[in-house]
Amino acid sequence: MIDLKQLRETPQAVGDRLRRRQGDYDLETILKLDEQQRQLEQQRSQLQARSNEIGALVGKKIKAGADPRDPEIQALKAEANDLKKKLADLEPRERDLKEQLEALLLTIPNLPSDTTPLGRDERDNVEVRCWGDEFKPSHPCQPHWEVATQLGLLEVERSVKVAQSRFVTLVGMGAALERALIQFMLDTHTARGYVEILPPFLVNTASLTATGQLPKFAEESFRCAEDDLWLIPTAEVPVTNFYRDEILSAEQLPIYHCAYTPCFRREAGSYGKDTRGLIRLHQFDKVELVKFVHPETSAAEHEQLVADAEFILQALKLPYRVVELCTGDLGFAAMKCYDLEVWLPAANCYREISSCSNFGDFQARRGKIRFKAPKQKGTQFVHTLNGSGLAVGRTMAAILENYQQPDGSVAVPEVLQPYLRCSHLTGARL
Repeated sequence: MIDLKQLRETPQAVGDRLRRRQGDYDLETILKLDEQQRQLEQQRSQLQARSNEIGALVGKKIKAGADPRDPEIQALKAEANDLKKKLADLEPRERDLKEQLEALLLTIPNLPSDTTPLGRDERDNVEVRCWGDEFKPSHPCQPHWEVATQLGLLEVERSVKVAQSRFVTLVGMGAALERALIQFMLDTHTARGYVEILPPFLVNTASLTATGQLPKFAEESFRCAEDDLWLIPTAEVPVTNFYRDEILSAEQLPIYHCAYTPCFRREAGSYGKDTRGLIRLHQFDKVELVKFVHPETSAAEHEQLVADAEFILQALKLPYRVVELCTGDLGFAAMKCYDLEVWLPAANCYREISSCSNFGDFQARRGKIRFKAPKQKGTQFVHTLNGSGLAVGRTMAAILENYQQPDGSVAVPEVLQPYLRCSHLTGARL
């Protein structure tokens, strides 16, 4: 959630930064509602103060021996009753304005960082660096779903029978490779200072609202309406909300967590896109990195987060590039974001495998995640960051293509061989 005080004091500057996103946002209505709500709040405060004053005055007079039936006391009581009626009328009006104001604020995206490149869409994203060109295969490669099917690692048709399209079943060494990747990623990240969490895979509406998926992206998530629970679209949601409505101490920061979870997305609006293989599924595995940091270290922590995700790709010797998203392609809650895109030789292109975002205090405001520094008055909002470390299915797809041999076999990356206890993937017979 953007800072309402900042909007109130510098509406032109906030509007200018939001327009960099290429969107149209109704800030005027927010400001009008804010003014009305503050006027009502001031009026209610004055009425409440007068009511308290009358109560104290009546009590003082009666304690001093005045007759409760005294005309002056009766007049004060009548005024107090009138004030109660006015307060009773004001409170629901003020509550309604607050709800309207919050509902509108929840639809406004984060302000882009001043260092985020200007642009209209993904075509204006900026390539930061490439790595691993020497590991790109020099021979033609089959698409990952074809080699996986030939090796008996992947079952699609039976998965559609069990569920529906955009679900897959991993079989034999396909399942083992998935588990090996998850364990390797968790082992690597915990060795680099992240504390592992295994969170709930279902979250409530408040959790999705805090991280920014609701209300704007409700159509992207699977909902269990009877229980007000949603299947998580990413571990970012339960891990970030682990500290919702809490005040941390400055000494606790920074907090680093990693988490493996399955993730569930409707992929609304993606009809006809990536219908084959492991790229765009309704259910997929991911290892997520989440940070809670002091605002002063936020930018440096973001760069390190990207490096931590890159470390996995480098250990696996998978070619990739880092792209900085422009303002027009920036995610709703992010103020700055880098995408890691892995090389898929069969498609002759890079595809996103990790998105590393700095949210500033945007999610912390929505989730009321604060910290208190010693010898300082009040509290501050933490900065939250997260990134995939990595999307496991897409990592598997990249391995199946980049480690594909001229004879059609697939070698196992060296760092995964201790997990799989083999040098090449073999199939399973069903």
